[in-house]
Amino acid sequence: MNSRLLITTSLEETWPNDFKTPVYFLGEWCRIYNRKERWSKMDARVLPYHWDDRNKLYNDYLYLNNVYEIMLKYLKYQLNGIHGVDYSLRYWRILIGPWLAYFMQMVFDRWSMLKHAFEKHEISGCIIIEKDEKKLIPYEMNDFLSAFVDDDWNEMIYGQLLDRYWKHSTNIEYVTKINNQVENIHQDNGLMRSSLTRFKQSFLSVFKKKYWMKNTDDYFFFKTYLPISVENEVLLRLGQNQKRWETPHIPKIEANMDMRKWTLDKYNGLDEFENIIGSMIPMHIPTAYLEGYKSLVKCIENLTWPKTPRCIFTSNGIQTLDLFKAWVAKKSENGSRLIIGQHGGYYGIGLWSFLEEHEISISDRYLSWGWSEPEQPKVHPVGQIKSFKPIGVDHAKQSTLLLVTNADSRYSYRMYSYPVSSQWLEYLEDQFIFTENLSPMVLNDMTVRLYPSDYRWCQEKRWSDRFPNLTLDVGEINISELIRKSRLFVSTYNGATYLEAFTMDIPTVIFWNPKHWEIRDAAIPYFDELKQVGIFHESPESAALHVSEVWGDINSWWKSKPVRRALDKSKSKYCNIACDLTGNIEAEIRAESNIYKFL
Repeated sequence: MNSRLLITTSLEETWPNDFKTPVYFLGEWCRIYNRKERWSKMDARVLPYHWDDRNKLYNDYLYLNNVYEIMLKYLKYQLNGIHGVDYSLRYWRILIGPWLAYFMQMVFDRWSMLKHAFEKHEISGCIIIEKDEKKLIPYEMNDFLSAFVDDDWNEMIYGQLLDRYWKHSTNIEYVTKINNQVENIHQDNGLMRSSLTRFKQSFLSVFKKKYWMKNTDDYFFFKTYLPISVENEVLLRLGQNQKRWETPHIPKIEANMDMRKWTLDKYNGLDEFENIIGSMIPMHIPTAYLEGYKSLVKCIENLTWPKTPRCIFTSNGIQTLDLFKAWVAKKSENGSRLIIGQHGGYYGIGLWSFLEEHEISISDRYLSWGWSEPEQPKVHPVGQIKSFKPIGVDHAKQSTLLLVTNADSRYSYRMYSYPVSSQWLEYLEDQFIFTENLSPMVLNDMTVRLYPSDYRWCQEKRWSDRFPNLTLDVGEINISELIRKSRLFVSTYNGATYLEAFTMDIPTVIFWNPKHWEIRDAAIPYFDELKQVGIFHESPESAALHVSEVWGDINSWWKSKPVRRALDKSKSKYCNIACDLTGNIEAEIRAESNIYKFL
């Protein structure tokens, strides 16, 4: 077997300078579509992706859940000691849990692929970029989210693993990046305010403390996902006026490498990967949890938010906003009850999801759009929180077939039942097959809505190369306007889009590969019934055939009794339009708040 140079990312500084050197691309994430002119000329092979074995993916997910609990427990003791506090496991789960789980899953994926490459193939060597790794340490969760989809960050992870575990078994060459520096991952994205804005914030904060806010509010609503009118009404029923809370951003604190000279790999009984992740966590933990923790606590102490809320209600603010997470964690320690509402689709349907399990685990009560499970007593169905209503358009009289697509990072980053990493190319091919199988009349009236974040997949170019005359929308037109002009809406992934279309009574067809979008047993009967009436399809060919058949008379299909029955059953379970959503939420908040009295 001939040996080959291993390429881990799309950064071409790590590629050979000639086209003759035989190489292995570690995965499809290395081959950027608009650089095809270069990589197509190389003597290259792409290694198989380990999570193409979906059973392995699920088993690895279960394994990583166990490792997560072990590392979270160790981090609790470590961070309590460093910061001189004594907080519970739940406190640290709320604050650092999302970062820890994401980071562990990413490192496991990168390590597994390298391990497979060296065990199954002859590797002649690899090229690693020398960089100031300190610049790639995130300062908070949102900073981390921007980093891990980027090639620089992933090349750093691969490089660290290669340097530590394979440098004695292969030839490693170290090079400098072409522009001679690593781009700092810390992006302001409009978060850092001008001096005038900071002055206004400071003035308002003092004003609120002295004249406006007494911090006696029982109920704190933050990023609830509710329509403003519903949120206001719930608060009024609870006897409280709505307030617009200021949300200052935590300061950037530079990494102090002397504070990171500790490891979690010193405990007995750890396996190979547990030792690896235990040694890497201190090198990568965001500064907000380490060097910047005191500043984070000071920010919380200066907030004008309630000091002793009975109940905190949020939906989509508990994953990424570290200031809010730290505040919630502290208030939960003091007895405040935490209610989390479902935000988006997939919940209750997908076979496995870290985020769903995480949100339920940290909450005292979880409000779903309609589903419940016996083994999850915290889940209480209240109805679709972000309600959508029919837009008053007769879709049968409209002319457009709207296909809404999805995209995700080339590098895996969280584990739930969806196409992971390079499996997105198979997902895209399904969209192409669907399009090719439409009747010419339908195809002429088709618009493809591309996902707004491209992740360097080059979606628009791929579609244009395959279908030069097809109408593509890259976010230039408001989605509501596209829906208004649509005769039929086609959803291609397990998310909120088709549930929202159901509630808006838009004629809808769904298709996806069931091997990539596994659903849980409780959801199967509902999707089987949707399948029987032509709403849900497990192949692009079947979906295209059905769309072509009903295109000329949408209402005869969409308004038929079998379709309405199947639709109503699924809506009542997964996107229920509650008769009294406000009352349902009020009742759940009151029930949870009453527990606060006895703490």
